[in-house]
Order: sequence, then structure tokens, then C-alpha cells
Amino acid sequence: MKLIRVDHLGIAVPSIGAAVKAYEALGLSVESVHDVETEKVKAAFLRVGETRLELLEATDPASPIAKFLEKRSGLHHVCVLVADIEGALRELKAKGVELIDETPRIGAGGCRVAFVHPRSAAGVLVELKQEEKR
Repeated sequence: MKLIRVDHLGIAVPSIGAAVKAYEALGLSVESVHDVETEKVKAAFLRVGETRLELLEATDPASPIAKFLEKRSGLHHVCVLVADIEGALRELKAKGVELIDETPRIGAGGCRVAFVHPRSAAGVLVELKQEEKR
């Protein structure tokens, strides 16, 4: 499995507007905003060098982010960019890694993503991402 880099850190927030103001005060600016209907979230990306912060606001009370925010706020997941997401999923499954997604789904910006269960990553939700081929 070829890991390329940490793509982004997903941060669950009650309000993207308020969170953006806080991060802008720290010198960051919004690079892009996406409505991800399949995940019932609005996502704002802020670049920090070669990686990004992804601020996640629930757009539906039944979304995974809304449920996460009922218990806590803050870091939700770490996203790692991979060269071949299907190959990565096959390799991880063969190693006995517990996957939330055995096949990729569409994430923010049309990229293909899949999640590794926190039980297999020392309590951290890990997102695998393959960028669109351009």
C-alpha cells in the first residue's frame, strides 16, 4: 500500500461559520467549501502547508458528525492519501484490519474515500482517500 501523505485532519464543529472565524484569526483561510449530501455534512477546507484542516458541520441531526458532537467536539478523523484505494482496502482486509467501508464511497470534492474502524487504529478513525484522476 503506497501512502502519499496526511491529506487532512477532520474536525467536528457545531458551526462552520464560528469555527472559520476562529481559524482565520490564527492566520488560515478557507480554500473550499463542499456540501457532502451522502455524509450529511458541510465541509470547509483550510490549507496548512501541504495538508489541510477539514471543518465538519452536520446538516442533518442523524448524520455521523451530529452524533459525534452529542458526545464531544474536536478531532474526528485523520485522512491519509493513498495511491490505490481498492488495493489499500484489499491489503488491510487481508491483514485483519477492521474496515467500516470495504468499497470506496464518494467524499468531499468527488474524491473516493473509505474508513478504517477506530478499533484497528488505536482509537482513531482513519480515512483513506484517493484523489480524482485528472
